[in-house]
Amino acid sequence: MRRISILLRRTPFPVLVTPLPCQPLILNENGESTSNSSYYDDTSIFFMKYKSVFTSSLPPPEWIEPFSDVSDVVSAPQKLEPSPWLKEIINLLDGAWNMEANLDAFCRKFFIKLTPNFVVYVLRSSELHKNPDVVLRFFYWAGKQKKYAHTLDCYVSVIDVLLSSGDLNRFRYVFAELQQRGFLMTVTSANCLIKSFGSIGLVEELLWVWRQMKENGIEPSLYTYNFLINGLVNSMFIESAERVFEVMEDGKIQPDIVTYNTIIKGYCKAGKTQKALEKLLAMENQNVVPDKITYMTLIQACYSEGNFDSCLRLYQELEERGLEIPPHAYSLVICGLCRESKHLEGYTVFETMFRRGHKANKAIYTALIDSFAKSGNMEGAMKLFERMNWDEIKPDEVTFGAIVNGLCKCGRLEEAMDYLKYCNVNGITVNAVFYSSLIDGLGKAGRVDEAEKLFEEMAKKGCSRDDYCYNALIDAMSKCGRMDEALELFRRMEDEGCEQTVYTYTILINGLFNEHRNEEALKLWDMMIDKGITPNVASFRALSIGLCLSGKVARACKIMDELAPMGIIPETAYEDMINVLCKSGRVREACKLADGIVDRGREIPGRIRTVLINALRKAGNADLAIKLMHSKIGIGYDRMGSVKKRVKFQNLVDR
Repeated sequence: MRRISILLRRTPFPVLVTPLPCQPLILNENGESTSNSSYYDDTSIFFMKYKSVFTSSLPPPEWIEPFSDVSDVVSAPQKLEPSPWLKEIINLLDGAWNMEANLDAFCRKFFIKLTPNFVVYVLRSSELHKNPDVVLRFFYWAGKQKKYAHTLDCYVSVIDVLLSSGDLNRFRYVFAELQQRGFLMTVTSANCLIKSFGSIGLVEELLWVWRQMKENGIEPSLYTYNFLINGLVNSMFIESAERVFEVMEDGKIQPDIVTYNTIIKGYCKAGKTQKALEKLLAMENQNVVPDKITYMTLIQACYSEGNFDSCLRLYQELEERGLEIPPHAYSLVICGLCRESKHLEGYTVFETMFRRGHKANKAIYTALIDSFAKSGNMEGAMKLFERMNWDEIKPDEVTFGAIVNGLCKCGRLEEAMDYLKYCNVNGITVNAVFYSSLIDGLGKAGRVDEAEKLFEEMAKKGCSRDDYCYNALIDAMSKCGRMDEALELFRRMEDEGCEQTVYTYTILINGLFNEHRNEEALKLWDMMIDKGITPNVASFRALSIGLCLSGKVARACKIMDELAPMGIIPETAYEDMINVLCKSGRVREACKLADGIVDRGREIPGRIRTVLINALRKAGNADLAIKLMHSKIGIGYDRMGSVKKRVKFQNLVDR
C-alpha cells in the first residue's frame, strides 16, 4: 500500500469530477477531451494491478475535496465542479438516530478520507444551515475520524450556523473549544467571527477576536472595521463604535459609505439624531457620497422624533442628488407633513410620487384623508377616499374612522352614521376611535341618548372603551346637566381599569361648578392631586373660574400660589379670573383680587386694567374708577405705559 501511495503522488494523472473509467482525461485547447495512448500504455499495467482499489464507478479516496481542480490541464480557467461525494454525504445527514453509523459505513465502503475543506463545505451547505442539531452532530462525528483534525474554518462555520439559529448555549461550548485549540487567527476567519458576533451583540467574544488579530499581527481590513463597528452598534456600544471610527479616520484605512451608514445608524438608535445629521455633513466634507440608505436612516430617525421639517429637507436632498427614492420615504414624508397639518404640502409629495410611477399605500391615503378631514376640507378628503377605491386599495377601520371623525366635526352626523352601518354590514371592524368620534359628535349635538346607546353597543361587541371614549360621553352628559350619570361613568372607568386622565377630572370639575356643586368639585380636585395627576392649564382654569364664581377668590389665589412652582399657571390666569368676576357683576371682588396681585409684587397687564375700568363704568361707579386710576394699579399702569395710553385711560373714566 505504501508503494501505491508513492506511485499515486508521483503519477501526474488528472482529477476526474464524475465517475468515469480510469483512462485519464486530457482536454485540448477547445476544452474537448482527447485520449493519450502513450500515457495509457505506461500506466495500464498499474491500473490493472490495483483494479480492486480503483473501479470504473468510484473515484479514488483523495477526491473528497469539495471541488476538483483541473485548471492545470487546460489553457483557460474552468468553473470548478463539486466533488461527487458531497451530495451523497449531505443526503446522509438526515438527523436519524443512526446517522453517524450510516456515515461510518459509507466512508468505509468507498474508502473516503475527510479533509477540513470538505467538512467546511458541508457545514456551510444551504441544506443544513437551518438545522443546527445535524450540523453539530456532523461536526463532532468528523472530529472523531482517524488522521483528521478540525481547522479554524471548521469552527467558524459551526459558530455561524449556531448563532444564525440563536443557539447560544451550544455556541458557547463550541467557542470555548475554539479558544482552547489556539488556532492562528486569519483575516477571513476574523471577519466571519466579528460579523457573526456583532449581529447578535456578543461584545466580549467580538473583542476577543479583535485581540487575537492584534496578537497575531494581523492588520484589520476595511471589512473588519465595518463588521466591528456594526457589532458594537448592534450591541448599543455607541461610544466604543465612535472610538473605532475615529481610529479609522486617523489611520490608513479611511471610512467608506458603509462605515458612515453604520455609525449614523448607531447615533439614530441611541436617539442622537443631531449627531447623525452632523455626520452627514462630515461625510460630504470627506468626499464620501451619501446613498439612499444614509438618507432613509436619517428620515426614519427624524420621523420617530417628530422632526418633520428635517424629514422634508432630507427628502428634498435625496431628490436633488438624483437618488432613487424608496416608497417608504414617500410614506414617512407625507405622513409627517399630515401630522403637522400640512396636508397641501403632503398632497404635493403624493402627486410627485404618482408621476414617478409609485403607488400610494393604505397608510399614505389614510394620513392624507385624516389631515384633510381635520382641517375641515371634507370635500378633499372624500375625493381622496374615492381615488383610493379607484386604485383598488381597500380602506380599513382606520381609514373609515378618519372619514367618520371628519364628518362628525363638520356636523354631518347622518352621513357618519351611514358609514357605521356600512362597516357593520360588510364585516369591517369598528374600533374605539370610530365609536368615540360618533359619541363625541352626537354628544356635542345634544343627542346624548344616541351617544349612550353607541357606548353600550361597544361593550356588547367586545370593543374596549378607552379614556377618550369615556371622556366624550362624560363631557356630553356634563354639558346637558346630567352630572349624576357623568359621575357614575367616572366610577365605571375605575372599575373597568380605564385610566382617569387630567381631562376626565377637568370635565367633571367644570360641570360640577356649573351646577353649583362646589364642594364636590373641590373633592375631585383633591382626589386628582392625591393620585399624582398633574393639573394642566385647562384644569386650573376650570377650578379658578369656578371658585371665583362661587365667591371663593381667596381659595383660588391660594391654589394658584401652590401651583406656581410647578409652572402650570397660565399667563392669563389672573385676567381670566378678573374677567369672570367683572362679567358676573362682582367688580369690587375683581378690584380686590387686582390689589392682591399687586401686593404680591406682580404687574397688572394693561388689558386687565381696561377690563376693570369698563366694568366700573358700566356699574355706575365712576368714583371708584378714578380711585382705581390713582391706586397702585393705576400708578403701575402710568409707570409702565406711555402718555398716550394714560390719556386713553382717563378717557375711559370720563365716558
